[in-house]
Amino acid sequence: MKSYNGHILILGAGLMQRPAIEAARSLGYKVTLVDANPAALCVPLADRFEPIDLKNRDAIRDLALELKEKDGLTAVFTAGTDFSAAVSYASAACGFAAHSVEAALNASDKIRMRGCFKTHGVPSPHFMQVDEASFDSVCLTADRLGALLFPLVVKPVDNMGGRGCRLIRARDELEPALRAAMENSRSGRAILEDYMNGPEFSIDALVYDGTVTVCGFADRHIFYPPYFIETGHTMPTTVSEKDRLELIAAFARGIQALGLTCGAAKADIKLTRKGPMIGEIAARLSGGYMSGWTYPYASDCPLTEQAELIAAGKEPAWLLAHRQPLSLRAGVSGAAPFDLYEVPSARICAERAWISVPGTVAAVCGLSEAASVPGVRDVLPRFAAGAAVVFPHNNVEKCGNVIAVSADRTEAVSAAEHAVRCIVLRLEADNPATDAFLAGRTVCAGEDGYPPAAFPLDSAVSAAFDSFLGRSDAEHTAVRYPVSAHIPACLLPVADTVRDWSYRTIRQSAESFDKMISESGPDSAAGVPESMFWRACVRGGLQGMLYAADSAGVHRSAAGAPL
Repeated sequence: MKSYNGHILILGAGLMQRPAIEAARSLGYKVTLVDANPAALCVPLADRFEPIDLKNRDAIRDLALELKEKDGLTAVFTAGTDFSAAVSYASAACGFAAHSVEAALNASDKIRMRGCFKTHGVPSPHFMQVDEASFDSVCLTADRLGALLFPLVVKPVDNMGGRGCRLIRARDELEPALRAAMENSRSGRAILEDYMNGPEFSIDALVYDGTVTVCGFADRHIFYPPYFIETGHTMPTTVSEKDRLELIAAFARGIQALGLTCGAAKADIKLTRKGPMIGEIAARLSGGYMSGWTYPYASDCPLTEQAELIAAGKEPAWLLAHRQPLSLRAGVSGAAPFDLYEVPSARICAERAWISVPGTVAAVCGLSEAASVPGVRDVLPRFAAGAAVVFPHNNVEKCGNVIAVSADRTEAVSAAEHAVRCIVLRLEADNPATDAFLAGRTVCAGEDGYPPAAFPLDSAVSAAFDSFLGRSDAEHTAVRYPVSAHIPACLLPVADTVRDWSYRTIRQSAESFDKMISESGPDSAAGVPESMFWRACVRGGLQGMLYAADSAGVHRSAAGAPL
């Protein structure tokens, strides 16, 4: 019979929990996983799996008590989920080391969180709760205040991944945004708060024995308003040392305000013109490939192992041996309530996402090429052929991620972006969702200008391009091949400067199109109207160009013409 050093119950069995499973294995622990989805990616890695919804705290507690009594359970843990309160609930019942249940609830409910920050003077935005009972009065208040009220941000009080979170720029966006946030809340509640303008950062830390050790400080790259889509992160941060220490001090005060004392803490925090302001603090390690991938690559710190040792009531020996003290220098406002340390990054790590226009995936191309880019450590696709994809409204609708590492920041970022350029989600032809996107039709109320075009054109180029599209000959003349040699004159001024969400220029997109079409056969894209093709290019990038060609081929086939 196999001997184990301990037994850990991990909440979640998806990709974000794989580092926790691997860390537990390296510590010699037996692993029990719980997840509502019995087909979750990491289920086969478990010694035991139980299909339990992570919202069911009582069932998780009962399982933990059973495992403690009968199978030597020593810890309960999660990372990359929104269920730290369930961890604390089960841990408290078992007598394990963890944040208190109250503290974990403070860090799981944004209304409670903001209330704690307000009570303790921690910088965060003004806020109010919105639910079904208060919905009409909030809208009436907005009518009275008018433009003075905006911009605002709305979020579900109890969800993660950016679901239901968006910027509200004007009164006509308020009601649909509030409804979406409430629908994405498990309790039907939303938080409406002032918009914080400024660069955003993610910080991971471990709270242990009266100390806070920073284990990762990254610049977040957020785009595509009114939503907050994180297209990647890069660590370590490039913010000034003074500002970095200000942000860490605010994070530490937030940890104290929430009552977090034993385990992981993760902050999303902004640097505004008024100084640091906390977006949120969670009582867990981060998802988004930071705690389990980019930070260990950048620092050599076995972060998840150390967090699991704390959860098992053991000393995180590696952390204590390698961390360095952080002293808040003169000029940094506010005393930190803990002794502060960090394990700094020794290398640069860049994570970048790839996204898609709406449609159905016919093929995912270029994954091997992306993986072969020097410096790339991981290529992590989320969707395969047959999957329905959308332009993201949140951070769980992205199509995949790449991670690159280098001693040089420019090289790490360049490698990650190069890898994304290699990857193409070719879409099935003749799809109404793709057609609507390429036509620029707004999908939902209150989303003016969203989703954006792949290539943003300035007013002069846009006017010239509209004139080109309006020419009768452009509607009836087939696009000329190779298309990279026949880019319309109106686009040439920006053909090598404007980049899309895959880091391609218009010329690079055209060159990639020529290569992919030549591999499909010389006649595979014949007869595509010039206006349709270049509209698809500007709106949807390389994906749009391929879709226009593939759809034209389907139409020719249906008409009996040779492909």
